[in-house]
Amino acid sequence: MRLLPVEIPGSGSSTTTKLQGMDFWNNTLQSACYVLAPMVDQSELAWRLLSRRHGVQLCYTPMLHAQVFVRDANYRKENLYCEVCPEDRPLIVQFCANDPEVFVQAALLAQDYCDAIDLNLGCPQMIAKRGHYGSFLQDEWDLLEKMIQLAHQKLSVPVTCKIRVFPEIEKTVEYAKMLEKAGCQLLSHRVYFVLQLLTVHGRTKEQKGPLTGIASWEHIKAVRNAVIIPVFANGNIQYLNDVERCMRETAVQGVMSAEGNLHNPALFEGRNPVVWEMAEEYLDLVRQFPCSLSFVRAHLFKLWHHTLQIHQELREELAKAKTLEGVIVVNQNLKLKCQQEACKFGEVATGDLPLPHWICQPYVRPLPKDPGKEESGVRGKRALEKEEDTNTELLSKNKQKKKLRNPNKSFDPSIKPKYAKCEQCGNPKGNKCVFHLCRSCCKKKAFRELADCAGHGLFFKTKYEKSLHCKSVQNVEVPETDQTESKILQPLPEIKA
Repeated sequence: MRLLPVEIPGSGSSTTTKLQGMDFWNNTLQSACYVLAPMVDQSELAWRLLSRRHGVQLCYTPMLHAQVFVRDANYRKENLYCEVCPEDRPLIVQFCANDPEVFVQAALLAQDYCDAIDLNLGCPQMIAKRGHYGSFLQDEWDLLEKMIQLAHQKLSVPVTCKIRVFPEIEKTVEYAKMLEKAGCQLLSHRVYFVLQLLTVHGRTKEQKGPLTGIASWEHIKAVRNAVIIPVFANGNIQYLNDVERCMRETAVQGVMSAEGNLHNPALFEGRNPVVWEMAEEYLDLVRQFPCSLSFVRAHLFKLWHHTLQIHQELREELAKAKTLEGVIVVNQNLKLKCQQEACKFGEVATGDLPLPHWICQPYVRPLPKDPGKEESGVRGKRALEKEEDTNTELLSKNKQKKKLRNPNKSFDPSIKPKYAKCEQCGNPKGNKCVFHLCRSCCKKKAFRELADCAGHGLFFKTKYEKSLHCKSVQNVEVPETDQTESKILQPLPEIKA
């Protein structure tokens, strides 16, 4: 069955055609097979351009929060509007959302800057659970149908989805078919499908962190056989031969990489360059297309991951770098050390690595030390928080650093201070707020009532009184003697001929 183009109402009597299914993939996405996955704060413009130079054919933006995108103009500018670049196409903008109206509003603001809008149904992180989006929506099929249907009706670009699989293959297939047919309507006896492309991550939402494990290509293959829209596979991609094997075994149209790409941006070229080659090329792009320094540091931590296990002192320097120039200096020091080792030892791998540590190569997450605890739902790191924190070796690296800065700091949750809540929104209130509110609510109240709050540094009343005082001083009548004197000092009027 062939999907037909859908006519999207435009201005006046004219209409624009929105391609569907395989036509969308072939024409708009230019039959892209090698795809850079959407990653939170890691698939920014500079990294996308680096990846495109080395084999990537289609990129996603970082995951954007739909509600913030709608209400915050600066957020739109920083994450999409200022990043318009002709080289950065085809491009799909990904949003996380749990409200159909908000999702569509955000998509309408973004559709002129991309080739499709993606709904994130794959994020398994705790922040997604708290915000109620990503893979934590995968059981709310009625809501997802409404979101996809409304977006299809309102947008001029196609809608796509990135999902995670269920443990059961049958349920995963049913889920994919539901998304494919979401919002379908009978027009001239033809079924118009809303979803134009599906990305299937072959892991469940429980497979994350130390429990990442192996992605199931069987689930992906079953989905591909059940739907007629294009399907991308995600998971278990570390080398180019993994890409070829995945496409061969699952018959998908494309393969997406996230972790593999972060450790080796040349993955889709089928080569493993030296790390400093990729790092220097990326830093040059950051100079042209600036981004947050935290993004840059995170990328270098991934690229230099294996080397930083050996040169721990430079790991600390990279973490403390406050400027782009500081990051560049650390990168140069790492390059120098690796070049010296390469001259001394040659292309000899060390430890368990298949290649020398200065060569771009994948990082395989170690299995948890106590799988039984992990399976019972108790994460090892969380369990350690309940132990006596006198032994710093039991703490995470971040907590060990905090302990060094403040030896008296305790991580025992039982003695964790309880914060008073804001009377209006429930967020923690300011300790010194005169209204017993958080800063946001306090600011609104102080502005509305023309009041001051020294605790939050808000002085609307004081500033208003000062402005009145200044105006009254300027409007004081000048004494008669001064008026006479001022008249004498005035210039004589011009005499016209």
